[in-house]
Amino acid sequence: MFLVVGLGNPGAEYAATRHNVGFMAADEIHRRYNFSAFRNKFDGLIAEGQIAGEKVYLLKPQTYMNLSGNSVVKAASFYKILPENIIVIHDDMDLPTNKIKAKLGGGSGGHNGLKSIDSCITPNYNRIRIGVGHPADKSGDNVINHVLSSFSKADQKNIQDDIDIVTDLIDVLISKGVAEFSNQLGMRLTQK
Repeated sequence: MFLVVGLGNPGAEYAATRHNVGFMAADEIHRRYNFSAFRNKFDGLIAEGQIAGEKVYLLKPQTYMNLSGNSVVKAASFYKILPENIIVIHDDMDLPTNKIKAKLGGGSGGHNGLKSIDSCITPNYNRIRIGVGHPADKSGDNVINHVLSSFSKADQKNIQDDIDIVTDLIDVLISKGVAEFSNQLGMRLTQK
């Protein structure tokens, strides 16, 4: 059993922003794999389905980014899902919009959603990092304004391609692990 978490902020004003790329990926996985309808539970929206023959719960925390861990720990505890079977999809400012990276465990890289999850369940879960680029000046308000801004036309295409790749390969992560997912991800990204 797996828990796939897409990070973002609730509300129409945030829907198309860089910080919501995790929600965008979760929505595409939901559509492509015919998950049940999302329902309100665990301070989030949760749906269930199957990927690679495994039962998968898909979660979009509705707590706002900084408190994402509250939702994740409630769902993981209820379904008794171990951290190594949790996959968190999130935006990453240290990567350009045509890059995706994945790993098991690690630091938060300053991402408040990951900090929250780390503090609630340990950092030993899978992370899929989708690049959203960064502002030239990475100080306080510039970073906040950047992650809460919409994508340029060029970046929109890259992000949609990235979300499609993550959705195409999520079954590999679930069935074969993060190392094989990363290998196939590398091959797909070089073909772009």
